Amino acid sequence: MANSDDEFDLMIDQVLLANLQAAELVGKLVTTGVLQNNGEGPSNKRPRGPNKESGREEGHDKLIADYFSNNPVYNEEDFKRRFRMTRRLFLRIVNDLEREIEYFKQHWDARGVKGFSALQKCTSAIRQLAYGSASDASDEYLRMSETTSRDCLENFCKCIIYLYMRQYLRKPTASDIQRIYAMHEQVHGLPGMLGSIDCMHWAWKNCPVAWRGQFHRGDHAGPTVILEAVASYDEWIWHAFFGVPGATNDIIVVNQSPVFNDLFKDKAPDSSFVANGTHYNHGYYLADGIYPEWTTFVKAFRYPHDDERRIHFKERQESARKDIERTFATLQSKWHMVKRPARVWTRTKLQEIMYTCIILHNMIHEDEGISNYPFDPTEVLPEDIETNISEADRARNVNLDSGKADVAADVAAEMGGMGGMAKDGLSIEHWSFVKLYNSSSIWSRSHLLQYLAFTFSSKVS
Repeated sequence: MANSDDEFDLMIDQVLLANLQAAELVGKLVTTGVLQNNGEGPSNKRPRGPNKESGREEGHDKLIADYFSNNPVYNEEDFKRRFRMTRRLFLRIVNDLEREIEYFKQHWDARGVKGFSALQKCTSAIRQLAYGSASDASDEYLRMSETTSRDCLENFCKCIIYLYMRQYLRKPTASDIQRIYAMHEQVHGLPGMLGSIDCMHWAWKNCPVAWRGQFHRGDHAGPTVILEAVASYDEWIWHAFFGVPGATNDIIVVNQSPVFNDLFKDKAPDSSFVANGTHYNHGYYLADGIYPEWTTFVKAFRYPHDDERRIHFKERQESARKDIERTFATLQSKWHMVKRPARVWTRTKLQEIMYTCIILHNMIHEDEGISNYPFDPTEVLPEDIETNISEADRARNVNLDSGKADVAADVAAEMGGMGGMAKDGLSIEHWSFVKLYNSSSIWSRSHLLQYLAFTFSSKVS
């Protein structure tokens, strides 16, 4: 019996010793951060490293001395080349962000050390957009880490959209439309032209592997995301719709686009115009051949044959449609981030970057006097980036291509008339009545507008 008691006591001592050693091991792991304090398992939170005394105040002082002092090292031309805008516009943006957004206000930490200034944060964001550089590219100059620079860019894009989208990415108001009409009629000789519409692809380097099939089209090297835009002759972007997977084509994009939402909902401003004495309720966009035969698109004749008037109009239409191509080139040359493959991981961040670049593009055009569209908040209709696709589809199914969305179902118009005089005193041959029927009619309003355009602008002997 004594031997059994001794063996039992020895076993108890071994169990207690093992438990004690295990408790000491757990304590060491908790102390080193390998385990959470509750001992449930490994910690998902990486231990915070020591702070680097990077000298952020010295970076702020150097930035002031280089660009914003009374006698800066670099002049206005250098500033405009590196910041893509004038010093006046940049300071306006910085002041607005610092006044309205808490993130861009300078704070002090618990040690009494100043944080980054609004100038440093905005400079970091602009440099990343302008050069398409990595987040830590300006660390040695602005004394800003990669993580902080990335946060600056994300907050900058969100706040630019929040503060300026209503004004600088608005749909044209009634007064804007009249200015656009006058400009396009003077430059291109096309009455009723609202602008040119087309799509641009932005390569997405870090597209998730599971999504690559819907974002990769054969004529591109890798995954892309599509931007649909409308621009006028002065390269002002009036409409932008970004985020459709790159494997789709322009037809699918326009079917999802909110460009005609106001027209569908009967909320569009007055865009009526008169060409050769004929009144039309809505203007049109110049488009290439892939776009559908809708009444809001005017395309060039595919086969003009030997008709000099058709050939003349085809040349005029294709020349005017280059407005949107020039706008895309300007946007990419100014903001290299949308020219180079995107390194962000989510489509939401891609959208924020693209819309920010477009808003800044329009702000620069206004600041430099290239475009002049006075902003009247009472005229602007609120518009969201997102679109109700199902509602748009229903609206498009109501015989839009037959002219029923913007003109009456029965419209008869006699063009010119015998002995009629067009602009500049040009004689117009007699046009028979043209009636717009439904989609089975051989006539569409697009063809009618094409005839109006080249008859209006070409000389008829």
